Amino acid sequence: QVQLVESGGGLVQPGGSLRLSCAASISIFSINSVGWYRQAPGKQRELVAGITRGGTTNYVDSVKGRFTISRDNAKNTVNLQMNSLKPEDTAVYYCSANLRSNNYWGQGTQVTVSS
Repeated sequence: QVQLVESGGGLVQPGGSLRLSCAASISIFSINSVGWYRQAPGKQRELVAGITRGGTTNYVDSVKGRFTISRDNAKNTVNLQMNSLKPEDTAVYYCSANLRSNNYWGQGTQVTVSS
């Protein structure tokens, strides 16, 4: 089992940046993959970015070139650097970890992009 805690959300103007962090209660080396998802009001939750234990990353097309997912092995965190933010990036962002065929979720952090 793993507990996940997200942080770093907030209000930012269009074109601004935020850095989200997902802290895991266990070593991230033991986690198969970690993903950042988001859910906007009235929309389905979507995978924004993911990173595997081996370091392979993937992104949804709408954030490619703007968002970067990375791991801090020493801190057992997975970060999402979000640049050039747009109003359509507004959503609750969730961290999810796949461990032994089970998926675990954090509580989410709100990101609002507005002028």
